[in-house]
Order: sequence, then structure tokens, then C-alpha cells
Amino acid sequence: MNRIVVVGSINTDLVVRTERIPRRGETVHGTSFRTFSGGKGANQAVAIAKLAHPITLIGKLGRDRLGDELLENLIAAGVECTAIGRTNGSSGIAIIITEESAENSIVVVGGANEELGPEDILQYSQVIQSAGIVLLQLEIPLATIEGVSRIACESNVPVMLDPAPAAALPKTLLERITWLTPNETEIGLLLNAPREIVGENDARDLAEQLLASRVKNVIIKMGVKGSYLALADGLRSAIPSFSVKAIDTTAAGDAYNAGFAVALIRGMTPQDAAVYASAAAAISVTREGAQPSMANSEEVRQLLKMKTEYPPLGDEVRTAKQNS
Repeated sequence: MNRIVVVGSINTDLVVRTERIPRRGETVHGTSFRTFSGGKGANQAVAIAKLAHPITLIGKLGRDRLGDELLENLIAAGVECTAIGRTNGSSGIAIIITEESAENSIVVVGGANEELGPEDILQYSQVIQSAGIVLLQLEIPLATIEGVSRIACESNVPVMLDPAPAAALPKTLLERITWLTPNETEIGLLLNAPREIVGENDARDLAEQLLASRVKNVIIKMGVKGSYLALADGLRSAIPSFSVKAIDTTAAGDAYNAGFAVALIRGMTPQDAAVYASAAAAISVTREGAQPSMANSEEVRQLLKMKTEYPPLGDEVRTAKQNS
């Protein structure tokens, strides 16, 4: 199987649960505190490993206790870690406040992730060039992300970018991305037009605006409202979410991207891959934490089998390819 390569952050998540997220200047009582392995890059890598697909993670850790623990956990999960460097200083951390409704608020301190530079990417250029697909996020320096996308593009390796945390991105980068996967907040920032997505027509309109800026394929992740695919070949399709009891939405987007990449590289159509990704994400929100919540391939298979009301895989809806 073609190996997937993830380039991204590795963090320790410090997770506090509370009845609701505090307003500015407000103090509230928490109900629990736990520590998990996290970071968007590491989350996606672990999710891919749990789906039984070969995965290499390129990242950087501090030479500290947290870094030792994070590396140990990645290896135990089945992630190939020879492209993870170590540096003086602290490893990355994220402080996550999760409320009873399962929504969360996150503060990330990059630490060693901020030291993953373009020179590191050049060192591992052959790893990128041999990948079946490369996954990126925005918790490492933008110059590094651009370097990865450039190497991948020159080698005809598809790139999936999760534009989180939300940020404005240069057009030159967007043009090299094969799969752009924003959520509702991130797509508003990318288009400089924050807007609530109420239904399929809103999602379609926003996706068309991104496609007009020469992004190749767009997947909008909308949580309980599902996801929306708008592809360069003309496919436009709304994918409903699975109905589950959510307790923690942390890393659901990472689970989705991992599931989509695995399904796509195994030969599924984009719409079928989105259904598979939705199942992986749905399982993740039923558990606490980032990496511990990720589904394995058997769990995804069982959920797809049980949800008989879900649209059958392969039932694609295509529209005429737009001329641009």
C-alpha cells in the first residue's frame, strides 16, 4: 500500500471539562482534568495507523519529558517516527476546555513545532516524494508548509491541507493543494467573509468561491450538519453526518481527514471516502481525548454496516463540470 505522510504538530493536550466554556474575564468550576497525546499532525497520523495503513510522521519534539512520552505513544500506535527530530526547549502543548455539550475551546503553544523548518523538510524530501498522499495542517510554520507543498507538487504527490488553526493563506499555496478541508469557521476566514452555513446551498456557494480561486477540490466539514464535497471534476455532493451521542469533539476533524485519505488511497471514490471519513469522525466524538478517540478499521466497518439508513456507498450525484 502507498504510504501516507503527515507533516505537522505533536502536542500534549491538557483537557479540562466544565459545564460551559467561560466568557472573557469569568472563572468557572471545572469537573475534571486529563492529559492526552495530541497535535493535529500526530492526531491524523495515529488515526491513519489505527485504520491499519502505513504512515510516516514528519515533525519535531523538545528534549523534555513530554517529548519522550509523546514519541513513545506514537511508536506504540504504529506510526513510523524516524522523521521526527528533537530540539532544545519545550514540546508543544494545547490547553483544551470542553463543555458538557461536547463543544470545545483550544489554545495552542507551538514549542518545538515552531522549529520544524524548511531545512528539515529538505532532509526528508524523498519521504515526501514517495508518498501516496501528504497531509498538512497549520500548527507548524507557514514556510514549512509551503516547502512541503512545493516538493509534493513537483513530484505529482497529492496534498490534503486542513487549514486549522484558521488563517489567511497565500494563493500560491492554495493552488498547490489537491484537497482543501476547511470547517465553517476556516472557510469564512479563507474567503474573508464569515458566514453561517445553514444548508446545502450555502455550502455550495462557499465551495464554488474557493474553486474559483483555483483550489482543486474542496471538502467543507460542518460537524453535525455533515460535509460537502465540491470537486474539480464536477462532483457536488452533501454527505450527512452519523447520529451518535457526542461527548468530546476534539480532533473530529483530524479523524475525518485521516479517514478520507485512507479511503481515497485504497481506491474509494471521493464520495465513498467522505462517507468512510464521516464514520471515523463520528466514532471519535463518542470518546474523550484526541488520539485515544480514534477509530480502528473494524469499528468503522461496523458503523457503516449498522447505519442502514445511510445513503449507499457509490450513489454519487454529479453536476455538469463548470467551465472556468
